[in-house]
Formats: sequence, structure tokens, C-alpha cells
Amino acid sequence: MIDYEKLQKSLKHLELQYSNYQTLDSDQPRLIQEAVAESVIQRFETCYDMLWKVLKRYLIEELGIPEVPNSPKPIVRLANENGLLTSPVEQWIAYANARVGTAHDYSGDKAQAALELMEEFLADAITLYQTMSHQPWIQPAP
Repeated sequence: MIDYEKLQKSLKHLELQYSNYQTLDSDQPRLIQEAVAESVIQRFETCYDMLWKVLKRYLIEELGIPEVPNSPKPIVRLANENGLLTSPVEQWIAYANARVGTAHDYSGDKAQAALELMEEFLADAITLYQTMSHQPWIQPAP
């Protein structure tokens, strides 16, 4: 049986911090703005890693696929082939690329590109969570 609790918590933490980022007052000191953006990216990295690992387990345990790769891009392609993704697989590859791109760069163009994907990633990740867990999504309390 797959435990979705850590994935759910990870998604909720990302959702809350991204909401903080979106509503951050531009009058805040630059250091605060950067810290919140970096936190969003770190939560994205954690969430993305958790998501593809749970997806791998789902493909094996729920769909019975015996040969599942051990890296994100082939796993999302396999999920797409099995009708689990609502967005095009290219969008999921963009998330994977953003994850790799932010591994050591939270302040440059790669970080900004990841932040620009965040709203779409959250929507897609929540939908995939609901598909796999058969649970409704409840918005986190602020």
C-alpha cells in the first residue's frame, strides 16, 4: 500500500510558500524577497522528488508495471503512456528540467524559470496526487 501522506504534506508546504511568494510585499527588503523565493524553490525540489518516487511506486504497485525506470523523465513518460497525466508530457519534462536546473542555482535565470512554472506545477502535481490517491485536495490553512 502506498503512503501518500508525505507527498500531500510536501505539496501543501509548497502551496503555502508559493502563496507567500505571490503575496509578498515589494516593499520588503531584498533579502527577505530572495529568502522566500529560495524557500519556494527548495520546497519545489523536495516536492518534485517525492512526487516522482511515489509515481514510480504507483506504476509498480497499482498498475502492475514490472519494469519501471529509476529516474524522473522516463517515469513521467511511462505515466503519460498510462493516461495518468492531464498536461502534455513535455510540460512534465519542463518540470524535471527545472528541478535539475535549480540543484545549485537559486538566484539566477534557472531559479526564475522554475518560479514561473510553479503555478502550473502545483496544479498538475495536485491533480496527479488526486488521481493516484483517490483523495480530494483540501487547501491548506494559511
